Amino acid sequence: MPHRAHLFSLRLGHAFRESCLNTPYTRVRFKGDLLAGLTVGIIAIPLAMALAIASGVPPQYGLYTAAIAGFIIALTGGSRFSVSGPTAAFVVILYPITQQYGLGGLLLAGFTAGGMLIVMALFRLGRLIEYIPEPVTLGFTGGIAVVIATLQVKDFLGLPLASMPEHYVDKIQWLAQSVGLAQWPSVIVAVVTLSVMVLWPRLKIAVPAHLPAVVLGALVALVFNKTGFPVETIDSRFSYPLADGGVGQGIPPILPSFEWPWNQPGADGAPLTLSWDLFRDLLPAAFAIAMLGAIESLLCAVVLDGMSGKRHSANSELLGQGIGNVVVPFFGGITATAAIARSAANFKAGAQSPVAAAIHALVVVLGLVAFAPLLGYLPMAGMAALLVMVAWNMSEARKSLHMLRTSQASDRWVFLCCFVLTVLFDMVIAITAGIVLAALLFMKQMAELTRLIEITDTSNEPGDNPALNARVFKVTGPLFFAAADRIFGELTHYCEDGKTIVLDMDQVSLLDAGGVSALTKLIAHCQSSGAQLLLAQVHFQPMKTLVRANVEPVAGVFRIHRTLSDALHGDSAEYS
Repeated sequence: MPHRAHLFSLRLGHAFRESCLNTPYTRVRFKGDLLAGLTVGIIAIPLAMALAIASGVPPQYGLYTAAIAGFIIALTGGSRFSVSGPTAAFVVILYPITQQYGLGGLLLAGFTAGGMLIVMALFRLGRLIEYIPEPVTLGFTGGIAVVIATLQVKDFLGLPLASMPEHYVDKIQWLAQSVGLAQWPSVIVAVVTLSVMVLWPRLKIAVPAHLPAVVLGALVALVFNKTGFPVETIDSRFSYPLADGGVGQGIPPILPSFEWPWNQPGADGAPLTLSWDLFRDLLPAAFAIAMLGAIESLLCAVVLDGMSGKRHSANSELLGQGIGNVVVPFFGGITATAAIARSAANFKAGAQSPVAAAIHALVVVLGLVAFAPLLGYLPMAGMAALLVMVAWNMSEARKSLHMLRTSQASDRWVFLCCFVLTVLFDMVIAITAGIVLAALLFMKQMAELTRLIEITDTSNEPGDNPALNARVFKVTGPLFFAAADRIFGELTHYCEDGKTIVLDMDQVSLLDAGGVSALTKLIAHCQSSGAQLLLAQVHFQPMKTLVRANVEPVAGVFRIHRTLSDALHGDSAEYS
C-alpha cells in the first residue's frame, strides 16, 4: 500500500535526497533552513550541556553529541525535520552506566547501541513502532520524567554531597534526610530559573523560555558569588587538563578529537580494558539504549509528519540514527536520538530540509569554540531547574491524566505498570512488561468477543434432513488459542450419542494452531461419544490452516460443507 511505503523503505540519506536533491533547493529554502538552524542551535547548547551533566559526564560531551551526531544523522536519516542530540529520556539509562563504567563504558555502550540500530534498519523493523500501545509509551515516558526530576533535586537545593544512591526508593530516603543541608542561594537561583520558564510563554515573545531563564539564573548566581554566597557553576564543578600540564575550569574551548572509546577513562579514572566480559556486561544497557533510541526517534518522526504533512522513512531514520551513534563515541559524544521539542521548534522556525539540523550542529560547534568561557558561568541549580521543566514537558501529564480518566481499565493497568516499573526498576523491564501485559489483556478482550450462539430454531428449512437430529450453532469472532478452548469445550456438552452438531463458521476469520488443537480434541470427543460434527461456510484462512494441519474428514464423525444448507441437507462435503 503506497500510504504505508514509509514503513518499509530503506535508503541512506532518504530525507536529504527527497528534500534537497529530488526537489530544487533554492536560496529561499536555504534562508529558511539557516534561520531555523540558528534558532535550534542556540536552544540546543544549554540543553545539551544540562543533559550531559544529568547523564554523569562533563557538559562538553553533550555539546560534542549535538554537534557530531546531530550533523551526521541529519544528512543520513529519514526524517527531514528531526533534530538529534542528547535527550532527557536517556538519562535514566546513561547515568547508571557512567557510575559503574565511567565515560569509556558509556561511549562503548552507545557505540554498541548504534550497531543495533543499523541492524534493526537492515531488517526493516521501523514498522514495529505501530505495535507499541500508547499506554506503554505514556507510562515509561512519565516514569522517566519522575526519575529525571528526582535526580535534579540535589543540584536544585545545592546539597553539598557527591552522589545519590542507586535505587529510587533509596534516593527518596537520602533526599528526605539531606533536605536540611539545602543552600538557600542555590534554591533562589533554581526558583528564579524555573519561574522564568513557567511565566515567559505568557508574554508571547518568539524566544524560547529557557534562554532568558538560564541567562537570568546565571546573573543571579554571579551576584551571589561576588557577594560571598557561593553558588556552584559549571566552572567550579568541572575541569579539564591543559596542554602545559595545568588544569582548566569549565568547558575546554576546543573541537573534539578522535579517540578510541575504550581508551577513555572508566569509573576508576583509568582507561578501560576492552574485553568480552566488559562487552557482555554492557550488552543489556546497549539494547535498552537502542530500543529507546528507536522508539523516541520514530515517535518524533511521526509527530513531525503530523505537523508538516510529509512522510518520513522509518527504516532510513533508524539507519541514520545508527550511523550517528556508531561514529560519535569516537569523538567523545554520548548517545543521541531525535529530540521532539527541538525538532518541533526546528519546523516552527521555518526549516525546509535536513540542512537546518546540520546548521544547528555547526552553531553548537561555534558555541563550544567561541563562548566556552561564558558557558562556564551557568549555575548548576539553573541547569537542574531547566531539566525539571524538560522532565515536566516530556511527561505529557495532561495527556496521561486524560487517558486515565477516559480509557478502559486494561489501558490504565498497562500505563500504571509501565510507570511504576520505570521508576522503581528500569525502562527495559517496564516496556517489556507493559507490552506483554497489553498483549495479554488484548487477547483476553478478543477472546471475550468470540461467541457461540445456538441458531437451531432459525436455521431449519423445509427439506432439511430430519435424520440428522441436528443442533446448529454459529461462531462469531476469531478462533485463536485463547477463545477456541472455551468455544469447543462448550460444544462437548452437546455431543451425545446419535446427535449431530452443525457449526456455522461464516463469521470466523481466523483459526490458529491452538484452535486446531481444540478442534481436534472436539472431534475425538465426538468419535468416542458417537456424535457427529459438521462444519459449514469455512473461510479461506481457517480452511488453509486445517489443510496444513492435515485435519481430514472422519466417516460418520466429522465433515466440512461448503454452505450451511449443504450441511443441513446432508449434501456433499467440501473435501473428502
